[in-house]
Amino acid sequence: MASATTFYDFTVKDKKGGELPLADYKGKVVLVVNTASKCGFTPQYAGLEKLYKDITAKYPNDFTILGFPCNQFGGQEPGTNDDIQSFCQVNYGVTFPILGKTDVNGDKAEPVFEWMKAEKPGLLGMKRVKWNFEKFLIGRDGKVKERWASTTKPESLEGPILAELEKKA
Repeated sequence: MASATTFYDFTVKDKKGGELPLADYKGKVVLVVNTASKCGFTPQYAGLEKLYKDITAKYPNDFTILGFPCNQFGGQEPGTNDDIQSFCQVNYGVTFPILGKTDVNGDKAEPVFEWMKAEKPGLLGMKRVKWNFEKFLIGRDGKVKERWASTTKPESLEGPILAELEKKA
């Protein structure tokens, strides 16, 4: 989608494999995370859920986290979409949306990830997603505001997210 200029211009797969227009989130601040159930960073689900609950308590209609399960890093997300949903709820009580399994790199990469990587390259200008639990912060205007590595703990993101929420679109 070469004409895309914002996050909201894309459509992705929901947890049932259906179409989910990201325009549904227009005007919200969105934290995008590529997730996996069998990764050393998987316990970040707990921190992401706490972050989600804390921020949506203050800004109930203005923030969401979107989890994009990905099996491209060490085969650490081998399950079906249903397996992934169940794992997230049973083990971490996840209430934010976990979408359909997604490729974030390579020929079959989801176009929204290609766009986000181009908008906010990683360390040394690297365009690819390096590992599970990389995070992208999307502002109300649909632009990529920040990008954080897998090692960045969710609790450290509250400040930047709140700062973005306090801006007007």
